[in-house]
Amino acid sequence: MRQLFREVLSTLLKGEDAVLVTIIASSGSTPRGTGSHMLVRQDGTTAGTIGGGAVEFKSVERAEKAIKDKCSYTHGFVLGKEQVADLGMICGGDVVVYFQYLDHEDLNFQMVCREIDKAFDRDEDSWLIMDITDETAWGMGIYNETGFWGIGEPDEAGKAELLKNKSVQISCGGRRYYSEPLVSAGCVYIFGGGHVAQEIVPVLAHLGFKCVVFDDREEFANRTLFPAAENVITGDYQSIFNYLEIRECDYVCIMTRGHQSDYVVQRQVLTRNACYVGVIGSRKKLASIKEKLMADGISGDKIDSCHSPIGLEIYAETPAEIAISVAGELISVRAGREGRRR
Repeated sequence: MRQLFREVLSTLLKGEDAVLVTIIASSGSTPRGTGSHMLVRQDGTTAGTIGGGAVEFKSVERAEKAIKDKCSYTHGFVLGKEQVADLGMICGGDVVVYFQYLDHEDLNFQMVCREIDKAFDRDEDSWLIMDITDETAWGMGIYNETGFWGIGEPDEAGKAELLKNKSVQISCGGRRYYSEPLVSAGCVYIFGGGHVAQEIVPVLAHLGFKCVVFDDREEFANRTLFPAAENVITGDYQSIFNYLEIRECDYVCIMTRGHQSDYVVQRQVLTRNACYVGVIGSRKKLASIKEKLMADGISGDKIDSCHSPIGLEIYAETPAEIAISVAGELISVRAGREGRRR
C-alpha cells in the first residue's frame, strides 16, 4: 500500500492525472477482496492490482475513460454463473469498484499522499477514508491520532462508525463514506536472534510487520544480522520490561537459544495481553514449561492461548520453512484483527 501511494504521488508530481481504482465491496468468491487498490495512469499503465483477469482489464478501460471525463464513479461487476465464463474468471462473486479521478493540480491530494507515507513510519492506527457521495467531486483523506487530513471530520457518531477494524461504508451528514484500516499499530517482538529469527525478520518486514529483535548476546542482536528490523535490543531476558513494553496490539515470538530462557521470557510476556504469543519448540518441551508456568501462578487458559509449537502446521523443518509457517500464522491473526477473514 505504501509503495502504491508513492506511485500515486509520483504520477501527480509529473503533471499527470490518474484514477485510483478501489474495491469497496465484495461478496462470494472473488480474486481480491474489499480494500484492493490499483493506480491507472493516463497512458494505461498501472501499479497495484485488484485481482487481475478480465475485471481488472475492464477496470483499466473504465479508468482511462474516467480520466478523460474527469469524474469519479462506482461500478458493479456481477459475477454470477452465467457471467463468469464471459469475464474469463474461474471464481464467481460480486464486486463494487470505485473509480476515483485524481487531478494532478489538486495540492490537497498530494498532501494526503504524503501523510499516508508518514503513517507507515508511525506505530499507530490510521484509516484511509474516501468520500464516495457523487460523481462530480472526489474526496480522500486519512485519519490518525493527530486527526483528519484531507477530508472534513464527521460528527462523533459517524467517526465511530468509520474507524472500525474492517472496511465499511456509512452515510453521515448527507455524505457517503468508505473507510478501511490503513496501518495497524503493533510490533512483532522476536526474542532470540538465532537462525530462525534471521529468516523470519526479512519475511515479516516484507509483509508490513514492524519487527524488534531482543537477545542477550551482542553478536546476535545487531543491525548487521537484522537490517530490516525496526530495532534491535541487547538486554537481559530476566527483565525484558526494562527495555520495552508489550501492548494488546503487539505480537510476540519466543525462540531463544534454550528452554530456560524461553520460559523466563514467556513468564513475563504472559503478564501482558499481546494479541499473539508464539513459542518455538516440541510439544514435550512446551508441556514441561507449562507445568513451571502454572506453578508460577499463571492460569492454564492463559498458557493455552499461546501458539505452541509456533507457526502453522506445514511440517516445516528448516529455519526458512519455519519462518514461512510463522509468517502465515501472523498473517491469519492480523487478518482476524482487521476483519478481513471471509
